[in-house]
Amino acid sequence: MSQEEKNRIAYYIACIGAFAERFSVSNAFAYSYLLKYSGLDFIYSCYESEHTMSIEDAVDDMFLICRRNGGELV
Repeated sequence: MSQEEKNRIAYYIACIGAFAERFSVSNAFAYSYLLKYSGLDFIYSCYESEHTMSIEDAVDDMFLICRRNGGELV
């Protein structure tokens, strides 16, 4: 596995964890939610630009994408 792949994986894990913390849900729930409503697809396809911003910005962006795709968090 290349260093680039390791960096991407670490970033995805950090984003999922930050999302879970922000919305007071488990990491497992955050992962399932982001997978179901395309938040992970977004962060994967936009990695080049998203990883240059803060994790908080990435969480905001993932939430907006999920909400547009029908995901609502109370």
